[in-house]
Amino acid sequence: MDRNSIIGLLLIGAILIGYTIWTAPSKEELAHQQQVRDSLAQVQGEQKEAEARQELARPPLDTGAVALTVSTDTLLQDSARDDSLHRVRLSSRYGIFHPSGNGEDQVITIANDALEIGLHTKGARPGEIRLKNYRTYGGDPLLLQDPDSVTYTYRFFLGNLDLSTRDLYFQAERLGPGAVRLKATTSDAGKYIAITYRLDSAGFFLHSDLEVVGMGQELDPKNLFFQWDLLGQAHEKYLPTERQKCGVYYKYFNDDRQYLSETKDDEEDLTGRTNWVAFKQDFFSVAMVSDEGFAGSGSKLSILVHPEDSTHTKRYSAKLFFEKDAGDLVRIPMRLYLGPNHYGTLRRTGIDQFAKIIDLGWGIFGWMNRWLVIPIFNWLDGWGWNYGIIILVLTLVIKLLLMPLTYRNFKSSARMRALKPEMDAINAKHMGGDNLKKQQAVMDLYRKAGVNPASGCVPMVIQLPILYAMFRFFPASIELRQKSFLWADDLSSYDSILHLPFKIPFYGDHVSLFTLLMSASTIIYTQINQQQMPQQQGMPSMKVMMWMFPIMMLFFLNNYSAGLSYYYLLANVISILQMTVIKRWLVDEDKLRAELLANMKKPKRKSRWQQRLDDLQKQQQQARRR
Repeated sequence: MDRNSIIGLLLIGAILIGYTIWTAPSKEELAHQQQVRDSLAQVQGEQKEAEARQELARPPLDTGAVALTVSTDTLLQDSARDDSLHRVRLSSRYGIFHPSGNGEDQVITIANDALEIGLHTKGARPGEIRLKNYRTYGGDPLLLQDPDSVTYTYRFFLGNLDLSTRDLYFQAERLGPGAVRLKATTSDAGKYIAITYRLDSAGFFLHSDLEVVGMGQELDPKNLFFQWDLLGQAHEKYLPTERQKCGVYYKYFNDDRQYLSETKDDEEDLTGRTNWVAFKQDFFSVAMVSDEGFAGSGSKLSILVHPEDSTHTKRYSAKLFFEKDAGDLVRIPMRLYLGPNHYGTLRRTGIDQFAKIIDLGWGIFGWMNRWLVIPIFNWLDGWGWNYGIIILVLTLVIKLLLMPLTYRNFKSSARMRALKPEMDAINAKHMGGDNLKKQQAVMDLYRKAGVNPASGCVPMVIQLPILYAMFRFFPASIELRQKSFLWADDLSSYDSILHLPFKIPFYGDHVSLFTLLMSASTIIYTQINQQQMPQQQGMPSMKVMMWMFPIMMLFFLNNYSAGLSYYYLLANVISILQMTVIKRWLVDEDKLRAELLANMKKPKRKSRWQQRLDDLQKQQQQARRR
């Protein structure tokens, strides 16, 4: 045998020895195998003792009964053997929880004035969550999750066993009409898991209290986590618009409310202690609230969209860990909000920024909604009027509040129109000439007449936050949900007077009359407004934009809230009436022109802007001479 053969044999031997060491069972696996062997031995011993007792107790039989006795004994032995193997499999799968590994799934119903929840004894999980005072657009009971596709579980590890409450059967103990305690027992009476659910006597909170008792040595609470995956049910009239407002919201303790993407699949690994997580649908939410906070390490949120699914909105998922120390008693309290996205209801919970589940707009737009629009709307709502009338009165109130700005804007435009002869003279004088000289002459005219061209823009800019605030307010107002007015059967969704046999791109397959009237009124308002602003002549691009805007809104708002289109329609009509009243009875343009001509005769100091224009013109003239 040469040297190469010896080296080869040594390498093969080393590989075999290494493989044997690598595949050898660990201490935990050896302990588990010994546990299984002990269980089998115990079962076999019990079986032999039972057979012996049965043999002693058997009375003498005649020869004709021997065959029947043998057959019966064989069946009993087979049954005992099957039961023994089943117990062994349960012990191997669930460890000390094997007594809870088998049972019957029952549904325990708890309820209050607002909620009815079916709790399953298998998994100790809520299945059907029904809001009593709401129904879907089709008239069906409103469920906050699809009970057939939900995953609601606490997962934990005992040794090398990966266990989940969803696989265990719990024993139920009623604590009243709105409370129940579910307990998963073990082979040791002092060790168990219990989950207590309790509804508020009135309201939308379900309190969940998990207790892990007697397992301080076996279970590490830092590896225990809560998993809730659910499919949101489609509740509203138009699913695409409903999906646009579905999302996952959450808040870190030391940060503002944040959210996942509402337009595409998204996921987020939490990086800090989180106060609450909400699965938001259009008008309803399922939220998990922890006063102690969910741990940042390992916690994860995700949202998935399935456009081809016509019965669900989105799939929501939350995996949440807890910051708990080991002990013989580990408690994990949590509150579940199961209710409407109503601003006042969310705000009254006292949970930090919980009302921001409703997107009322950022910055000044949200401020306008929270401190102006919503208080006025709620006050009007208290009168019990139809919501079409409430929107009309709300529009009148807001327009009256903005009346001073509207008057100032119109008067500024009238002062500009009064200088039209002088402006025409300047345009004729500098036609085809130096634009800087023309601009300087215009500014000099404004200075002498005492006119500020920017004064008319400021009121318009101030009114823009109101317009955008309303764009956020009406689609988010659950008060308008399924409320009818005139031909609209649901002011929170689109109205339709004609369903088309085809679909127009970016428009849809129906005709919304409120949107059509709103666009028409916008065109009329634009025409009247153009007549009041002659200084914009010579700006064809601006005119094109003024005509394009109503056409764009016709396409954009056709599938939006009918309440929003109705408000914009009323705002346009009232604005047209305001301009008519101001022009006929409040502003005398002849008198304004006389005042401006008188101002032009008085000496005026040049403004800084005028002085800068003069200096710039002098510099240009000097450069040309060189």
